[in-house]
Amino acid sequence: MSRKCAITGKGPLTGNRRSNSMRATKRVQNVNLQKVKVMIDGKPQTVKMSTRALKTLKAQQM
Repeated sequence: MSRKCAITGKGPLTGNRRSNSMRATKRVQNVNLQKVKVMIDGKPQTVKMSTRALKTLKAQQM
């Protein structure tokens, strides 16, 4: 399974890491994914979702 949110489709970001001399090396900033049990079509399923999406879903349930 790739590092991608099942709900929003949010994936890793790429960019440069900069040293003190401003030398650039590639880096990857991964998404904060959590395994969560969610009801999909009335059945509980385990999906990987970002914490931002999880926070939004919890706020909508209240």
